[in-house]
Amino acid sequence: MAKDPKPVDPDKMSRSRQFLETYRMAKKSDPLLGVWILGSFIVGAAAGFAVFFWLLPTSGILHAIISVVGALLLGTLLAMIIFGRRAQKAAYSQMDGQPGAAAAALRMLRGRSWKTDPVIAFTKQQDVVHRVVGPPGIVLVGEGNPTRLRSLMLSERRKHERVAAEIPIHEVICGNGEGEVPLPKLSRYVTKLGRQVKPAEMTDVLYRLKALDANRSAIPMPKGPIPTSMKGMRGQMRGR
Repeated sequence: MAKDPKPVDPDKMSRSRQFLETYRMAKKSDPLLGVWILGSFIVGAAAGFAVFFWLLPTSGILHAIISVVGALLLGTLLAMIIFGRRAQKAAYSQMDGQPGAAAAALRMLRGRSWKTDPVIAFTKQQDVVHRVVGPPGIVLVGEGNPTRLRSLMLSERRKHERVAAEIPIHEVICGNGEGEVPLPKLSRYVTKLGRQVKPAEMTDVLYRLKALDANRSAIPMPKGPIPTSMKGMRGQMRGR
């Protein structure tokens, strides 16, 4: 029996392959995605042609060529913006409610100043706590039942305070209930927690957390794979 092909890491795909995979993924929950892309391209191209045609001081064939090129560029730019936003919304819609969705969303955090560790703690009911280390300090992100998460996150907070007492520790619950942060807003919420840790302090913090994690028992992942859709989307957003 032939084995199923091994999934390809989106970060190792070509830009065109990422685009196609992201489009297929997004179209499952957004059937009108193609219409939106085409419509935005037409609107952008028309606007670009009008702007270049009326504002350029030149005339003749050169004037027409520049106007057409400008129309194509503006149309493509607007289409990519619309595609990125709708595909991102579709990805969040597909992941919402899945185990590990918050960890996938946190991968949208860009730059070397962010370090995400998925599932550092869990319950038998698949409530999990993820950790992000970055400019705000240490951010503990829980997803699952808020009541069960309360004691789990308190335990994790105490463990982290023992090894990094001077570093700010934030607690966030990802969800749609009162006081929770919805999945689509999670990464942005985390980035807005402030800049309280300097880059030079990050190495020391990560070293101490590594020692903390070394003392943990092996943590099994929750049933069902953590979604990786946002990795392809991250590549698309980076390419814009």
